[in-house]
Amino acid sequence: MKASLHFLGLWKLHLALAVCVVIAEQIGLVRIPIGSLTITLLPLVFAFFVGLALNPNVNRWMSRLIPADFSQAAASALSVAVMPLIAFLSVFIGPQFQNVAAVGPALILQELGNLGTMALSMPLAVLVFKMGREAIGATFSIAREGGIAFIFGKYGGGSPEGTGVMGIYICGTIFGVIFFSIMPSLVAGLSLFDPRALAMACGTGSASMTGACSTTLAAIYPEQTEEISALAASSNLMTGLTGLFVTIFITLPLAERYFTLLDGRQQKGASDD
Repeated sequence: MKASLHFLGLWKLHLALAVCVVIAEQIGLVRIPIGSLTITLLPLVFAFFVGLALNPNVNRWMSRLIPADFSQAAASALSVAVMPLIAFLSVFIGPQFQNVAAVGPALILQELGNLGTMALSMPLAVLVFKMGREAIGATFSIAREGGIAFIFGKYGGGSPEGTGVMGIYICGTIFGVIFFSIMPSLVAGLSLFDPRALAMACGTGSASMTGACSTTLAAIYPEQTEEISALAASSNLMTGLTGLFVTIFITLPLAERYFTLLDGRQQKGASDD
């Protein structure tokens, strides 16, 4: 009974979310041509910015209408809210099973893409932004729930590595959906990759990011909507299944060694000066 009353007590939060949805849906799909490229903006992007304007932690005037702690309630409900999205994406896997199986090795090996991200981001973190071991937690993966759990278990939540992984998790939560709503249209406009490869790249281990990415691609390639959704959902599933093992045996050990190498060079450069 208390849980029901608590849920009903959040009516202001539900009203704010309804406002976000209505405004975003009224704006609809927006395509912005930039030269030979076209940026496709989904209603989800506009809902994000409307929600930002209504957030009492961002807009102090809204704190008179919506208590700041309601934002915490919304964050805790996010994992439940994305479940219908996961179910929606999953129904496309069965009918497209043969297409998914045909690209099976690519789905399994795609998790190694974190190595490329690490190769670019670790030098920036250590040499440019002068980060310590926080760089390990920040660059070893996309830092979703599985990665956070492993880092916390190995190093502890209050460790520098834990601080790094949580920093990226928060950035991903805030900006990830926006990034994955815009980037697919930019990359697709280059005509360098097959739509199926782009669909597989949508599977990040985050249902919201995967949904935003696959929906944008489906708007660009409407004739391949079902195949894109199936590959994106399968990729997201494989990322969840294989990501932890890749983290344990490959990416995190390499991140440790890479950080030691870069930090040693930085310390040597500092002593030479």
